[in-house]
Amino acid sequence: MTTPSDVVSFWLNEVGEQGWYKSDPAMDDEIRSRFGAVVEAGAAGELTHWTTDPEGVLAYLIVTDQFPRNIYRGSSLSFSSDTLALKAAKCALSKEWDLRISGPERQFFYLPLMHSENLCDQDRCVRLMLTRMPGAESNILHARAHREVIRTFGRFPYRNEALDRVSRPAELDYMQSGGYGRTLETLRVAA
Repeated sequence: MTTPSDVVSFWLNEVGEQGWYKSDPAMDDEIRSRFGAVVEAGAAGELTHWTTDPEGVLAYLIVTDQFPRNIYRGSSLSFSSDTLALKAAKCALSKEWDLRISGPERQFFYLPLMHSENLCDQDRCVRLMLTRMPGAESNILHARAHREVIRTFGRFPYRNEALDRVSRPAELDYMQSGGYGRTLETLRVAA
């Protein structure tokens, strides 16, 4: 039986910051092998009992927001438990449980907001990154870039194919001219 501590220890100590955002098929396979059943349980609503304390919520957010992006990379399933993660994150934020988690792992309370296709959630994510993770310039830059994409398109165009959505002409132009990387660079230069 996997525990919240198992998830947190793996993600923080074994994977660590340098591996959190890498596209690594071997890592995806390891997460799938070790935690695939837990991801499925989380998506089925069977892990809400994990959300009763800060470390449990952190584990829940990793399982519902981060791990699906690894084990279902490129598939619509990557986003299948986003609404669960967003709900848990908002509840934890209302209790300020994010402030009881130190260091870079605090960002996992804000990433469900960053992954939301809702501008209010994006604005809140940027505010939280600025006020509760000062000095985390890369995180702040990515929060602003995600918000800019939602502000411009109302959704993330680079999810369209996985979600079987028809891309609008402006989204196609955006993707063909550098997409998210271009947004990042534009914000980096403007800063």
